[in-house]
Amino acid sequence: MPSAKLKNQLHLHFLVFIAGFTAILGELITIKAVALVWYRMAIATIIIFAYVKISRVKLKINLKALLKLSVAGVIIALHWITFFGAIDASNISITLAMFSTGAFFASFIEPIIYKRNIVWYEILFGIIVIVGVCVITQSQIKYLTGILLGISSAFLSSLFAVLNGSYLKRHTATVISFYEFVSGVLFISLYMLCFGDGFSVDFFSISKIDFFYLFILASICTAYAFIASVYVMKVISPYTVVLTYNLEPVYGIVMAIILFPEKEKMTASFYYGAIIIIAIVVLNAILKHSRKLKRAST
Repeated sequence: MPSAKLKNQLHLHFLVFIAGFTAILGELITIKAVALVWYRMAIATIIIFAYVKISRVKLKINLKALLKLSVAGVIIALHWITFFGAIDASNISITLAMFSTGAFFASFIEPIIYKRNIVWYEILFGIIVIVGVCVITQSQIKYLTGILLGISSAFLSSLFAVLNGSYLKRHTATVISFYEFVSGVLFISLYMLCFGDGFSVDFFSISKIDFFYLFILASICTAYAFIASVYVMKVISPYTVVLTYNLEPVYGIVMAIILFPEKEKMTASFYYGAIIIIAIVVLNAILKHSRKLKRAST
């Protein structure tokens, strides 16, 4: 029988695979990014609410916490809209390569949120990542809109992750996810009513295959993945979790090449740039871990 730690390691890689598969579903679903995210968050909210009722999780929080989680919910909604928008404007490989820059946005966001000094190598790594992005952009200039949306998505994801890191000290993943998803649905609903076509008949006229993919996206890739990742961290160190999640673009790009070989076939320069970005992201995580070990030993 495998040990509990091995089971959780395998579980963690399954969660990373799911994260990479999100981009595949974004390519398969035919509706636009805003509607896609509305459905994703709405279905995930219903699933988490059912889980809350079955598990008897208490959802009561104060007004200040509600406002903070609502802001985070808007940020995650915008992150997903720009993420799927990037896939529509370019392809999965471009989007995931740009999404890898998120770790370096976090390196600059964390010092602001947690009021700590910026580490010198984070600046150096940030410059190298920019070089990687430039290599990709020069060779794939036709996907400039997708590249810009992908970078925006990475920034919003990093901001969301840093904020959520502080919220997890006070609330459970279930409570956080529920209020963030509710606020995300409300935000997108208001946007569509004020600036879009609203909730027309066409909005709710989606194909059976689209609904099937949306349900997988909302249930397995969202509700389950959000809650399960926190439980994994009870057994596996946060460093290992973060480092493993850096493999998400690798898993996603490999799956995209296998499933959509015609659309995902890229130039050699793209892969050079992607390797630069992903390698630096992994190296950054390793150095951060070594710094923590040194501080712990002193």
